[in-house]
Amino acid sequence: MNDKSAALPPIPKTSWGIAAVTGAGAFMAMLDATVANLAIESIREDLSSTLTVVQWVATGYLCSLAVSLPATAWLGARYGYGRVWATSLATFVLASVLCAIAPDTSTLITARLAQGLAGGLMVPAGQAVIGSTVDKRQLGRIFGVLGLVIALGPAIGPAVGGFLLDAASWRWLFWINVPIGVIALIAARRLVPGGERDSSRILDVKGLVLLSAGLPLLLYGAFGITLSESNLAAVFALIIGAILAVIFIFTALHRKNPLVDLRLLQRTTFSAATITTGLTGINMYAGLLLVPLYLQLVAGLEPTNTGLWLLVMGLGSALVLPVAGSLTDRFGAGIVSLAGACLLLVSAIPFVFPSVPSSPVLVAMLLARGVGMALAQMPAMTAAYTAVSTEEMGDATTLVNIAQRIGGAVGAVGVVIIIQHAGGSSSIIAHSIAFASLAAISVLTIITARHMHRQ
Repeated sequence: MNDKSAALPPIPKTSWGIAAVTGAGAFMAMLDATVANLAIESIREDLSSTLTVVQWVATGYLCSLAVSLPATAWLGARYGYGRVWATSLATFVLASVLCAIAPDTSTLITARLAQGLAGGLMVPAGQAVIGSTVDKRQLGRIFGVLGLVIALGPAIGPAVGGFLLDAASWRWLFWINVPIGVIALIAARRLVPGGERDSSRILDVKGLVLLSAGLPLLLYGAFGITLSESNLAAVFALIIGAILAVIFIFTALHRKNPLVDLRLLQRTTFSAATITTGLTGINMYAGLLLVPLYLQLVAGLEPTNTGLWLLVMGLGSALVLPVAGSLTDRFGAGIVSLAGACLLLVSAIPFVFPSVPSSPVLVAMLLARGVGMALAQMPAMTAAYTAVSTEEMGDATTLVNIAQRIGGAVGAVGVVIIIQHAGGSSSIIAHSIAFASLAAISVLTIITARHMHRQ
């Protein structure tokens, strides 16, 4: 028996406490990505607005999440990651209050943009706090539980939104953040360290402008294309965002003090883990679009039944994520991610064939997909963070989160383009090709996870 399989060191209560409060912030940020989607029509009617304007309640939040993300590493190094996290959480709570009392759409959208800016800092800053305060042999278990919390946010968002809309009003979608945030802030005063300050860290203004503009344009373009095949504004945004991102990469590699240190990607383990995270992001967001479409338009299920089938996939991830964390600490992230990638491949293969799988096969494959996603993604993130020093943790969390979000955008856009050009959303052949693409992405994930395991 090797050292990795030896008894794992226990995790101190303080570490779990830090994970709990930072996880609460991440949960709210992810919950708010989907909780308001069902309320768009209610908001439109209540505030006497138009759908074109009100959709920015959802779109604006997602785009602003990406605006502040690039500044995390600099702010964290300059002021301390704990302070950045606490400030962003407090801002998120205040913005939630403003959303709840908003008298008109302009105020609501402005508050949602502020929420997104705060959330974009809160998630990677919280991960940096954990990565810099927790022993590296404990990170797998910590991030396994944290991953469960983060995954639950967007998963239960529509259900929570539907319940609150039926029981109260859309304003309660934002009021629910207040008690969670206040409790987390109070607990953080004695649990979350402020972090080291480095006043010598110079802000790369050019890099900040390029990436803070490029990322939201990429996400807006991806979101717009998934809504409409003829959205020229979205296509234009996607192209401009990609150009700005390429310029940022070129300039960052040639600057002494870049906004985000891309030289971390020269380390084999970190780059393999980050690429694996990006590929699982593609797989996850592509699947979140493709699987519901397949179940309704090809398998002929009603929306209610579709939701129940999707619950199988969500439960698979939820049940396995904590186990994945323990396995990562015991055996290493590479082998766990490799197992997850293999399950993702297996789960896609039955849908490649032009016939609807039987109910038992469907259950097994959706469960395998949920388990595979849990095993593949979070261990890869853990591997990335264990490959860097405490001082580099901010750059690492920023790069991993960027990879995940770009991967998600690519996955969403890719599915839409494939289905549109392969026969339309009701064509079983189009869906077969789309699932074949997911299988190909899974193969690439197997390759990067295997490379990570060999290091």
